Amino acid sequence: MNKTTYRISRVPILVAAVLLFLLTGSAGAAIDGISGTSFNLTARVDRISTADGGSVLLWGYANGGARAQYPGPTLIVTEGQTITVQLTNNLAVAGGGAIPNVSMVFPGQAVTVEGTDPGVPGLLTSEAAPGGTVTYQFTAGHPGTYMYHSGTRPELQVEMGLLGALIVRPSGFPGNYAYNHPDSRFDHEYLFLLSEMDPRIHDTVQFFGPDAAQLRQSDYLSDYFSNYWFINGRTAPDDMSESNVFWLPTQPYNTVPRMHPGERMLMRVIGGNRDMHPFHHHGNHARVIARDGRMLESAPGRGADLSYEGFTINAIPGETVDAIFQWTGKGLNWDIYGSTLDDPMYAHNCIDIVNNETGLAPPDGFADANSDFPYEYCADHNKRFPVTLPEKQDLAFGGWYSGSPFLGTAGALPPGEGGLNPNGGFSYMWHSHTEKELTNYDIFPGGMLTMLIIEAPGVTIP
Repeated sequence: MNKTTYRISRVPILVAAVLLFLLTGSAGAAIDGISGTSFNLTARVDRISTADGGSVLLWGYANGGARAQYPGPTLIVTEGQTITVQLTNNLAVAGGGAIPNVSMVFPGQAVTVEGTDPGVPGLLTSEAAPGGTVTYQFTAGHPGTYMYHSGTRPELQVEMGLLGALIVRPSGFPGNYAYNHPDSRFDHEYLFLLSEMDPRIHDTVQFFGPDAAQLRQSDYLSDYFSNYWFINGRTAPDDMSESNVFWLPTQPYNTVPRMHPGERMLMRVIGGNRDMHPFHHHGNHARVIARDGRMLESAPGRGADLSYEGFTINAIPGETVDAIFQWTGKGLNWDIYGSTLDDPMYAHNCIDIVNNETGLAPPDGFADANSDFPYEYCADHNKRFPVTLPEKQDLAFGGWYSGSPFLGTAGALPPGEGGLNPNGGFSYMWHSHTEKELTNYDIFPGGMLTMLIIEAPGVTIP
């Protein structure tokens, strides 16, 4: 082992901390959004950027007087609350054409329209006429993950960007629970709103308007062919930049899931447009505990007894999935924290007191809380890394390689290499399993792709 190696979790490194802030400063246990019981949203025209340098016309929901955003603001409410959403229509179209009505529907909620602000009748719901408003009300009846979107010509307006996420938190359990049952407990939660765009539709609306003959004759809405794929409104690698960066003013939300070994991550996955997206999470299976805001339980109060594991979550259009993801390193067959057979610096204990577990303690076979690294799989303790790494001059280094195969450790790297993993975490690519969706208009890598980072114990996850 190269003697320049250092253990990040034990030796503070200022540069590493700065890099971590710049790369993933806003990622963490809380989902970005707006909370409350009353929301004022506005439909506006703006633009979004793609990581290949593209720019696409946006119709988006905005928080009050702010700019439109894609997706719309994530609305975070609590079970049992009466929720009021006023929508104002400030859309504009090219060439002086007719400005369309706009609306919102909330699948999974029993919505009524405020009598003093009813808007105008629409096919699916009341709508806001150009320059007008409409007010919706509903009681958040069930905790879970939901979607909202335009109910006015949704084949066009959802494609243009009028969609967002609604999260209803349970009232019966304090703290980090997705539902009113301990099976839904989590340490970190992340939203994955998956969507796509066909830029031909946006270009036609931009230059000729939404009712243009060109849009009807080209039949793009039926002959749909997307070229951009998004997680939370960004294409890779932009989705791994910090939330609310100034160069993406209409795309505020990022996607960088981070966790420690043994922790429970809640994945809130939403199929946001018209295509299905097989979202693949490297590193381990995830246990699906709920769909469309309902726990997979055989009877009320049973918990997620009908849950199941899978290595890919199929994000079906309009559907939501809640899943619990855990990672411990079990099965790797080597000590993820290093072996004293390689270097005495890796000395650490792995204490597993069989059958002493209570509540949320690590189960049998894993290091207990009084160990150096809780949740270490003790059967692999002090096992050597199974291969001898080549000399550095014989290696190609990815940006996520820390210079060491051990969790929480970084080693010497050639100048200009690495830099995306300052804490020596283990990184796994999470992405669509449809290969074309890993591109930005055929440029790889891009699209529906991000990185999970397993951080060493002691590394702070905001």
